Amino acid sequence: MDLPVLFHHLFGGYPWDESHIYQTQSPIFQLDRIRTPTLIVTGEKDIRVDPAQSYMLERSLYYLGVPVSLIVFPGEGHDLTINPWHGKIKVREELKWLQKYGYRTAKFY
Repeated sequence: MDLPVLFHHLFGGYPWDESHIYQTQSPIFQLDRIRTPTLIVTGEKDIRVDPAQSYMLERSLYYLGVPVSLIVFPGEGHDLTINPWHGKIKVREELKWLQKYGYRTAKFY
């Protein structure tokens, strides 16, 4: 678990001790409330947020009929700093997503 001391402070215990608190705060248990088109970006080697969580979120939203897209950058960690082009691609894809789903003034320079 990442940052266990912070989680203990925020939630009053660890997941194995206070599972009901973690479950009420976890987005995975509230996905049926999401209607917003969602773009998910992850690095293949992210150690802060396991890419498996991104895959699970993408599949769940797809199943629920929410417009969703997942971009996985090969060899990248959480901050996408391995390949400079990945940052540019990420911003381009984010702006395309915004243009497609209601933010028509977004431009890529």
